[in-house]
Amino acid sequence: MADSSFEKKEVTMKRLTKKLEKFMMAITFAEAGEHDTAREIMKEEEKRHDKRDTTRPSVRPQKRIRA
Repeated sequence: MADSSFEKKEVTMKRLTKKLEKFMMAITFAEAGEHDTAREIMKEEEKRHDKRDTTRPSVRPQKRIRA
């Protein structure tokens, strides 16, 4: 069970790292005056975000403890 939790955290960290990398790349292009390229990078990230499954409940189910 601990391995599964660790793997989920690892996947989440990789996903966040990739997202941060994309944002930093867009910022770099924008600072260099390549605004269209920066916008394209941000649009790609937005499309990726829109494709995610939004049908999942946003609230985690609570565990019930029985006495």
